[in-house]
Amino acid sequence: MGTQAFTPDYSKEVDQRTAQQKAIDEWLPITSSRNAKWWYSAFHNVTAMVGAGVLSLPYAMAELGWGPGVTVLVISWIVTLYTLWQMVEMHEMVPGKRFDRYHELGQHAFGEKLGLYIVVPQQLIVEVGVDIVYMVTGGRSLMKFHDLVCKDCKDIKLTYFIMIFASAHFVLSHLPNFNAISGVSLAAAVMSLSYSTIAWGASVDKGVQADVQYGYKATTTAGTIFNFFSALGDVAFAYAGHNVVLEIQATIPSTPEKPSKGPMWRGVIVAYIVVALCYFPVALIGYWMFGNKVDDNILISLEKPVWLIAMANMFVVIHVIGSYQIYAMPVFDMIETVLVKKLKFRPSWMLRFVTRNIYVAFTMFVGITFPFFGGLLGFFGGFAFAPTTYFLPCIMWLAIYKPRKYSLSWWTNWICIVLGVILMIVAPIGGLRQIILQAKHYEFYS
Repeated sequence: MGTQAFTPDYSKEVDQRTAQQKAIDEWLPITSSRNAKWWYSAFHNVTAMVGAGVLSLPYAMAELGWGPGVTVLVISWIVTLYTLWQMVEMHEMVPGKRFDRYHELGQHAFGEKLGLYIVVPQQLIVEVGVDIVYMVTGGRSLMKFHDLVCKDCKDIKLTYFIMIFASAHFVLSHLPNFNAISGVSLAAAVMSLSYSTIAWGASVDKGVQADVQYGYKATTTAGTIFNFFSALGDVAFAYAGHNVVLEIQATIPSTPEKPSKGPMWRGVIVAYIVVALCYFPVALIGYWMFGNKVDDNILISLEKPVWLIAMANMFVVIHVIGSYQIYAMPVFDMIETVLVKKLKFRPSWMLRFVTRNIYVAFTMFVGITFPFFGGLLGFFGGFAFAPTTYFLPCIMWLAIYKPRKYSLSWWTNWICIVLGVILMIVAPIGGLRQIILQAKHYEFYS
């Protein structure tokens, strides 16, 4: 196995930790609490995976068409489950060492410096990008809830709703670690299943629309192709949970007799069943009922019954509150690691208070400035989600385990890599075009 040469160094590193280093590790968000149960893994993964992206899947189906749409959804589910299994397996492949963070696994596979350069920028783009998109999603859903419940009230700008949504995070961001946000995450996981069920249930109730059409929306060939590319990014965005999977596994206790991969994998299987129950009915039924007239958020197409759609929008708000926290935690960990380990700041409540508030304010500001919801999904979906979800785990697997050439493992990984690279190239092109088209009709801070 390609892992053996690294083993002595890592075991030495564990042995050489001073009391001060142990104290720092016990303070940092990812390594401070390791008493999670397998079901924590299940709902953390559901919260991370089933984001607001599920509501854009019928729209993605409209741009992909029936055949390609179903194919892309199914292949994505299979490929991402496979790459997630790889990451769970690689978490403790070196005896006595746990890769608690995505970039630590990257450093093991590619070397100390190169691993950081490859993984950290992509992971940050994903996590910060998701948090920005969730600021917009939370604000939009609050706005929709307000407009449905209070039809005679005066209009309030989207900017203010994003600020209201952000206010929850100025409080919740001070929960110290993953286990501390488990209650928020559980509520979010329940909400994701609830609003997905409402989305497809209300679609069935509404029935197939009288003038429904399943042809492509764009009138030109170029428009159809670009929309197809953008829709691939939407699907990639829907499977973004890999960016936090090692960090989630780090919270599960582990011994040589009972490694963490057992309970983690059990949680992942449950999570992926929930993902299928959310994604496939929403995508297929939503497109079946509305055809190519479906909005980029299925709840906008569903106007009645008003109370149910208002409730679904509120469920989305609660869900993205939890999702935001799941994706923010590894970012907090990175920031705090740099400040404490590199810049020698003293671990303190004040340090955490200042840095986390700055981060929430930054994501709020960017969300207010660029609320291009559909386009952002497509652009970020391809640019950063495809590598970290679809093919980076496969490259690491090939680099570390070195499977025999032309064996089943070798072929499987290379097929995933090729599909992932194609996705990474084409999806941002479609997403960027959508942003440009939407920007024409957009006024800043409207």
